[in-house]
Amino acid sequence: MWAGQSKWSKETEPMGEINVTPLVDVMLVLLIIFMVTAPLLTQGVNVDLPKADAPALQQNITPLVITVRANGQIYMQKHAVALKKLAPRIQAILVNKPGLPIYIRGDANTRYGRIATVMGLLEQAGIEKVGLVTEPRR
Repeated sequence: MWAGQSKWSKETEPMGEINVTPLVDVMLVLLIIFMVTAPLLTQGVNVDLPKADAPALQQNITPLVITVRANGQIYMQKHAVALKKLAPRIQAILVNKPGLPIYIRGDANTRYGRIATVMGLLEQAGIEKVGLVTEPRR
């Protein structure tokens, strides 16, 4: 058994505490990054949504969003889609994800007939429940 002195003196003894300053610095940087990028995570194409008094939905599943712009262009998530290709694409998606919620984001200046046409195509595709996305009144 070794009975000699340790190689550490009182002045050079290793510190047994954790330095949390670098951890706090990293956490603050991450917080700033998330605060800056959170507003940029809007879903879909920018449209001027109509105002309505409706409660916000609480969901854990990312829905399928169909956007109809004021000029009549149709987007599925962020990708432009021709009107006649909309129903087949949605049916193909619903084969893999059968309970996927579907929402329509129509610009406030979009003609009602265009929204009705999209809803009719969704009904022909076998979709019985469709939500309309609005913004809360202020």
